[in-house]
Amino acid sequence: MRRDPDPDSGTDAVLDTASHATAEDAHSADALFDLPAGSRVPRRRVLVLAGASGSGKSSVAQRLGVPVVRLDDFYLDGDHPGLPRRHGIVDWDVPQTWDAQAACDALLTACRTDRLVLPVYDIPTSRRTGTETVDVTGAPALVAEGIFAAEIVEPLRAAGVLLGAYYLQQSRFTTALRRFARDVGEARKPLGALVRRGVALTRAEPALVRSWRARGLAPLPRENAEDALIALLAQGA
Repeated sequence: MRRDPDPDSGTDAVLDTASHATAEDAHSADALFDLPAGSRVPRRRVLVLAGASGSGKSSVAQRLGVPVVRLDDFYLDGDHPGLPRRHGIVDWDVPQTWDAQAACDALLTACRTDRLVLPVYDIPTSRRTGTETVDVTGAPALVAEGIFAAEIVEPLRAAGVLLGAYYLQQSRFTTALRRFARDVGEARKPLGALVRRGVALTRAEPALVRSWRARGLAPLPRENAEDALIALLAQGA
């Protein structure tokens, strides 16, 4: 890979289900889409990893040995018209603040070519600052991680490039502590806003988990997530 500037089922059952789903998805995609010659069979597929803010998605994804797409980089700019607001600031925890179409387009292009073009987003200033191009030649898969990862599961499934879809599972109070330490350390937002946001997210997490399950994401315990996902990536290679 080269960058240029510019509670819950067992892991084995989950991985078996994902492998069968991948084959079915590819067959469905052939039937539904008239793709250009040479792109009908994707060069790679996408492993989707969701989880609450602070659950450790980025840390897990970076250790899997394949290119990682940080879906948070597809946030809209803070001055984008019509962004929802809460607690006196933009509510960055709802999908309306995020460009799902651009995220899907970038992933689909990278699955059918060897070029992944990503925005560079600065969270403290709530603004895109540029783009980066990643050469993914030879990569067997991509990992797409972020709090809105569930939003792209169905489009990727329909296109036949979904390798699997999971969310990290751990105590929401552990997640809350890790999230607060990270956000303060990175000075992401003013302290008062971080406290209000943190309390709201902790309260809302059970409903968020239910929504992930409803969309077909499987739970993956945080403590053995890396081993399970590495095994899945090996199956899909």
